[in-house]
Amino acid sequence: MDLEAAGGAAAAHGKRWRGESWRATLLLAYQSLGVVYGDVATSPLYVYKSAFAGNDIQHSAGNEEIYGVLSFVFWTLTLITLVKYVLIVLRADDGGEGGTFALYSLICRHVRAGLLPGGGTRDELMEEEKVTGRHGERPVSRVRAVLEKYRVLQRLLLLFALLGTCMVIGDGVLTPAVSVFSAVSGLELSMEKEQHKYIELPVACAILVCLFALQHYGTHKVGFLFAPIVCIWLLCISAIGLYNIIHWDHHVYRALSPYYMYQFLKKTQTGGWMSLGGILLCVTGSEAMYADLGHFSQLSIQIAFISVVYPALVLAYMGQAAFISQHHNFESSYHIGFYVSVPESLRWPVLVIAILAAVVGSQAIITGTFSIIKQCSSLNCFPGVKIVHTSSTVHGQIYIPEINWMLMVLCLAVTIGFRDTKHLANAQGLAVITVMLVTTCLMSLVIVLCWNKSIFLAIGFLLFFGTIEVLYFSASLVKFHEGAWVPVTLSFIFMVVMCVWHYGTIKKYEFDVQNKVSVNWLLNLGPSLGIVRVRGIGLIPTEHSTQAKESKVRDTKERPGGQ
Repeated sequence: MDLEAAGGAAAAHGKRWRGESWRATLLLAYQSLGVVYGDVATSPLYVYKSAFAGNDIQHSAGNEEIYGVLSFVFWTLTLITLVKYVLIVLRADDGGEGGTFALYSLICRHVRAGLLPGGGTRDELMEEEKVTGRHGERPVSRVRAVLEKYRVLQRLLLLFALLGTCMVIGDGVLTPAVSVFSAVSGLELSMEKEQHKYIELPVACAILVCLFALQHYGTHKVGFLFAPIVCIWLLCISAIGLYNIIHWDHHVYRALSPYYMYQFLKKTQTGGWMSLGGILLCVTGSEAMYADLGHFSQLSIQIAFISVVYPALVLAYMGQAAFISQHHNFESSYHIGFYVSVPESLRWPVLVIAILAAVVGSQAIITGTFSIIKQCSSLNCFPGVKIVHTSSTVHGQIYIPEINWMLMVLCLAVTIGFRDTKHLANAQGLAVITVMLVTTCLMSLVIVLCWNKSIFLAIGFLLFFGTIEVLYFSASLVKFHEGAWVPVTLSFIFMVVMCVWHYGTIKKYEFDVQNKVSVNWLLNLGPSLGIVRVRGIGLIPTEHSTQAKESKVRDTKERPGGQ
């Protein structure tokens, strides 16, 4: 990627979004419901169930446990998804693209920290500053100086970005499995005992195959197809939540106080800390929302979340907590979930809507994976893949066939291998929180190096959100042997592929530079072959920006004044 071209594309992208009408923005916001928010919207299906599963937490008559979980869910959703992602991180786009690798690319465009041509290498940025005359305009902070000086820090930065990228791909494998299997598990309460075991797995696998088969239609068509389903689902869970609040416990709003988090940890201690791995699942889809930025616009995603998604989720979680707080006769804590709070007469219709919404919920991370793979491939950190642009108006809406079918095979494998939401949720939780930690660290660098803000502001951002995420990360890591090893294994495999491809690309580039054909040799060769040179414009296709610049400089010297 050429820096000047990328900068022009970013400017054009910004002008396009600034100039669009409110009608177009609202239309994109509506479409984003069917693509971006399906994942986070379906999290009420399994958050409470995962929080109480296997952590030795008993649902006591005092309701300290359920109120504490509700408080954690509310503040995690508010601080991580709303404040961090929707209000802050979405602003850090790289030419309209989002995701962890977009943050790395954005840093490399402002700092001489890139390791590949087109990624902001030292020589390219110095040459750009000389040509454009912008040398000295960009303040040289101490962080930038240190990062530009030490090559080992540049390599660690790239590896860190690749780690987050690989975890997003791992999340793309796990999220469809968790969402669909959690929705189908509602058959347990709607069918006779033991029969659901023979139906859940085949139904889940069939739904997953259909989901991935729809991807080739593109984000635009899938968004219009799925958006009504998500709207109905959000209306459904918010209405049920409001009913449960009024009918069972209208004082449940008190649990939104942070005091209940302290009481929860004080009473449950180790068990409560381990339950954070399940509570974390309430923010699944936040990173996918950022990765899907290229498919929509920043404003459209913000409008959809603040006005529709966030209020519906808060009502849904409060409603579940209100119902559970008045029911202490479950067979086991593992059955504390979404469907128990649904009125029995509505369970079958809600089950159908939930299954459809779970299919939509998987869409966000799938499209996000496509965007991130495209970014890695453009910076030569991933093997070349076929990228199909599915929209004539939105450049970021793409489909990658090879990645789509690979995700489907891996998703079916983990679904058939685990066959329960507990292990799948543990695996998904570790993948999600790892990506969030990487995003927080890279975002703190963006604040200093790209936005030119105070280093104290960046440190404050890192410490505030980093502390919260490290707490959740530690709780997820403890469950390594209970399914959390899956994203680590998948990430390791993808990391090896990316690092090998990156190393091979560097070696190829160095060889080509050392053995490149000089412009002088080409010019001197012409007369000996009987070629007559006609003054004009000549095009020499090359992958090397240094050779292109040599041709440009020579052409400028031979034709003064740009004639």
